[in-house]
Amino acid sequence: MLYKELALLYEKLEKTTKRLEKTLVLSRFFSKIKEDQDLKQAVLLAQGTVFPPWDSRELGIASKLVVKAISRATGLSSESIEKHWAEQGDLGLVAEIAVKHRKQQSLFAKQLTVDKVFKNLQKAAMLEGQGTVDQKIALVAELINCSTPLEARYIVRTVIGALRVGIAEGMVRDALTWAFLPKPLLVFGFCNNCGLVPGQKTCPLCNAPLSFTAPSNSEGFEIVDCSSKQVNTCLELLKQLKNASNVVVKTSSYEAARQLYNNITALVEEGFSLVNDYSQIAVILKNQGLKGLEGLSLQPGRPFRVMLAQKVESLEEGFKAVGKPAAIEYKYDGFRMQIHKQGDKIVIYTRRLENVTKQFPDVVSAVKESVKVENCILDGECVGVDPVTKKFVPFQNISQRIKRKYNIKEMVEKLPVELHLFDIVFLGSETIVKKPFKERRKLLESVIQESKHVKLATQLITDDLDKARAFYNQALNAGNEGVMLKALNMPYKPGSRVGFMVKLKPTAETFDLAIVGAEWGEGKRAHWLSSFVLACKDEISGEFLTIGKVGTGIKEKSEAGEGLSFEQLTELLKPHIVEEKGRSVTIKPSIVVEVTFQEIQRSPSYSSGFALRFPRVLRLRLDKSVEEVTTLNEVSQAFERQGKKPS
Repeated sequence: MLYKELALLYEKLEKTTKRLEKTLVLSRFFSKIKEDQDLKQAVLLAQGTVFPPWDSRELGIASKLVVKAISRATGLSSESIEKHWAEQGDLGLVAEIAVKHRKQQSLFAKQLTVDKVFKNLQKAAMLEGQGTVDQKIALVAELINCSTPLEARYIVRTVIGALRVGIAEGMVRDALTWAFLPKPLLVFGFCNNCGLVPGQKTCPLCNAPLSFTAPSNSEGFEIVDCSSKQVNTCLELLKQLKNASNVVVKTSSYEAARQLYNNITALVEEGFSLVNDYSQIAVILKNQGLKGLEGLSLQPGRPFRVMLAQKVESLEEGFKAVGKPAAIEYKYDGFRMQIHKQGDKIVIYTRRLENVTKQFPDVVSAVKESVKVENCILDGECVGVDPVTKKFVPFQNISQRIKRKYNIKEMVEKLPVELHLFDIVFLGSETIVKKPFKERRKLLESVIQESKHVKLATQLITDDLDKARAFYNQALNAGNEGVMLKALNMPYKPGSRVGFMVKLKPTAETFDLAIVGAEWGEGKRAHWLSSFVLACKDEISGEFLTIGKVGTGIKEKSEAGEGLSFEQLTELLKPHIVEEKGRSVTIKPSIVVEVTFQEIQRSPSYSSGFALRFPRVLRLRLDKSVEEVTTLNEVSQAFERQGKKPS
């Protein structure tokens, strides 16, 4: 498959802001790919990466190195390229211009394939150690040397992590569903110009009226009539179809069609939650259809996205959400750990899917001592403990251990931790996420021998509000953030906030927000970033929407455990700068901060439509990925709640 086909796809996607149109264009592109390897690579590259989400490796090629690669490939000086970059603010466009005006082109340059781009970028990302910088530059320069101007634009944007085509994970899920799975009529209709498309009235591509009459088989579609069948019966029938890309399903009503479609996408989402890789899902759907998803399971050693909790404002609301009786557990002020055990091999991942095994040798040793089973995947919270008082310490005190590469032994002694386990999702050779929580808790208890450093989460099962309130106060008095309430009979849903568990904290409302921009300081802060632009996430489009700027809550200097400094935050953000104009910089969403504020206001100044009044950074959240930031819907709900509070 030629890379120019992918570059033309990027160009199409970049020209529209409509989510439905983007997804349809992406779907048709995927559906035409014949080779499995091309499909896997294209799905990853469409998301701007060459590694699936479970793989913590990153391209990690700094913009300055890319400038040198462009220079080497085109013969233009680095100074000239940097000048154009300052003017354009987009290194991809600079590469496009440089290739148009390159001084020379290799006589041996070949047409780029997707495979060549993919493998060069993977190889560059995996190079480490002294002497590898020039090799990285050479690998990128080789691609630019063989590229057309348009290809150069997207190669460079992919390398620096700023593809700018607006593809979110939800779009990839829908695109694969539309490309390879049955399409319920009424959710989908027929356009005379564009064929079968999603929509209720008009075509998302050309705005022509849609027809919802099933076509004849001669038009290339297979009709499955489920108009007299229950939705679940129809779904089981569709699971038997291996090649379903041209299957259209007739149902009794729009509501039945919508329910069937929702059930199909839920199965795809569930499959992804287990393997954490849409490139793998793509090949399964293409070759095996829905049936292929049934063979998926969690794998020890491959991180997954943990189940997340919704917020509630009171214990009464918590009971309403999860039912009575409920399991109530301490909400520890630590960071999430998923522990993967395969015999004597222990691997530890954060909720961001980062491998932190080397940073926590004490936890590895404690798990070997306390976990009495060969293979399992455990879910828990790692909490810092004061070595003198033996009391819990705030998360910020131990967060520095996550990124630590040196002096690990010293950090273990200085900042000891305890692991508090609250769930088990894989045991022996079986994925057990579908078992109810009360059964998973019993299995967890059966394989854990509590010790000084490994404990079960403190739990109370009750339907009594007074007992729940006493337990809540007990949790706070012990130095915890609050409590979790969990439904006893519900499964574990990786990556979801489905309401099977909720969290209650007494603190003022806070948001977890991504930093997407900043300004270089002046005077003594000239080498530091400041005035950080914050963004929430549109859960539908996947876009990051600005919601304000913050500069308070960050210190000039900070000692260990004494808060976040401008210098520390600048060092974390610098590798993610994708554009500079004067003092202002645009930053790829990568770093999350927890922010408190006085009030939410409506505001046309920010793309979210809201602004935070007097925001203040509470702490850095290295344990959270940008996929977990506060959503636009959560901001909107918090805004509405303000009106219900007494003045």
